[in-house]
Amino acid sequence: MSANVQKLCESAREKLKPAIEKLETFLNENSLAQLSADQDEETVLFYQGFLSDLRHLLVFSEVSYEKLGTVLRRANFDVDFAEKALYHLYHQSVNSFFYPRNECYSEDGRYAYTGQDAIRFRLKPVRSARDIIMEITKTYEELRDDLNYYESDYLTQRRMQNQRNHA
Repeated sequence: MSANVQKLCESAREKLKPAIEKLETFLNENSLAQLSADQDEETVLFYQGFLSDLRHLLVFSEVSYEKLGTVLRRANFDVDFAEKALYHLYHQSVNSFFYPRNECYSEDGRYAYTGQDAIRFRLKPVRSARDIIMEITKTYEELRDDLNYYESDYLTQRRMQNQRNHA
């Protein structure tokens, strides 16, 4: 169990690093004024939400990256701490990617298995905005697949453990 959790922490951390770098580069190189230049109010609001969601995703991803680094640097691998870090990665970063608060894009499950892009944008974005999402989608899809246990099974296990401890 411990070895599997440790490998999952290592793998998740490795996957996060390039996504974080891409997000950071995009956010450093693109401003609201650039993305929405000469556009109507609806488009400006779209990009405000889009940039806000990417900033949240970046912060959640960076925090998870740091937590996983802490987990992996400890002299004795702490499975509970590691599982908590993986749980937070799933529920903050992965969910933040697939369910952005401003809903500028969403995943359309009908396309997920067709080989077509499953991400659909509310408005047609400029190429750089579309590209950043497409570049990191695979990372967050892989993290979601790798960590789907932490969506619900982990909490069920914790509740059962707490009930046994309090019985």
